[in-house]
Amino acid sequence: MKYAFGLSIAEKLEEICSPSRCALVVYDMQAGIVPQIAEGPEILSRCQQLLAAARTGGFRVFFTRHIFLPNCAAGVGQLRRAMVWQRKSDPIATEPLITQESPPWQIVSELAPREGEVVIDKITMSAFESTFLNVALRDAHLEAFVIAGIALEVGIEPTVRQGADLNYVPIVATDACGSKTPEAKERSLATLRETGEIIAVNTNQLVPVMKAAVSDRDQSAT
Repeated sequence: MKYAFGLSIAEKLEEICSPSRCALVVYDMQAGIVPQIAEGPEILSRCQQLLAAARTGGFRVFFTRHIFLPNCAAGVGQLRRAMVWQRKSDPIATEPLITQESPPWQIVSELAPREGEVVIDKITMSAFESTFLNVALRDAHLEAFVIAGIALEVGIEPTVRQGADLNYVPIVATDACGSKTPEAKERSLATLRETGEIIAVNTNQLVPVMKAAVSDRDQSAT
């Protein structure tokens, strides 16, 4: 830990990844999304490990869910994306893939949020855009977040970049972030690592740190 101008500046993972500084963000682990990628079961298993560690360590937990508005209420961005993703030449021929309250919208049962854990619905790729996530983290005086889920190159990378721009320290659980292809994952991770501001570590590195953080929580409560 370094100290300057009345501030404590965490450097090591053990310093940054504590419940007084950091939250866990589980990104779009929904029934309609997890099965879309081949490594879905592996990503789910690692998210379970991180979630269990966060609960043990006393971290704040936020889940995100992506939804598509009904086409009649959608804007240009959603309709254009639907045309691209569904390979349609006419927006009228598209349909919203995941609608609010539908079965695909639900967080997978293995990661079911508990009382006190927060679920954020969004229509954007970044979890910070037009949601209350930034305000919630700021109000709790948090400086960092661990992020895991699906998909790295689609929504996690924009979330990480916007989070860094908001002056958070993003911690990417590399093996707990799913991608459509291994090549897409490597490209995304390479660009995130380039600036040196993003902490990219695997689940085996994160879990013991998060579990051990329970002592940090207990000390801060005394």
